[in-house]
Amino acid sequence: MTSFPQKNQLRRGRIFPEKIIPPAELARRRTKRNQLNQRCRVIFERIRPELIEQYYNWFIAIEPNSEDYLIDPKLEGVIAKGQERYLSNDVKLAIFRLNETGACGRI
Repeated sequence: MTSFPQKNQLRRGRIFPEKIIPPAELARRRTKRNQLNQRCRVIFERIRPELIEQYYNWFIAIEPNSEDYLIDPKLEGVIAKGQERYLSNDVKLAIFRLNETGACGRI
């Protein structure tokens, strides 16, 4: 009988194990993202009643420092407008949908 060569067991793991983000950094990013969302939610709740009638279910991107906002019927459109207007990477926007809840998708 012939014996087949034994195959080495594949080891599963991270592709780049040296690029693991520490849990403290992940928590800091989550906190920063939640703070941005809270600041933008206040602005969204204030301007939603005047925009919801004309632009129902459109997407709105809000910049919290200047309280400037961009609207478009498609998500890709509001992202493109945001990239055009705010070329610098340090400006963060929050995206909502002009409806009763402000949610962009279904759960």
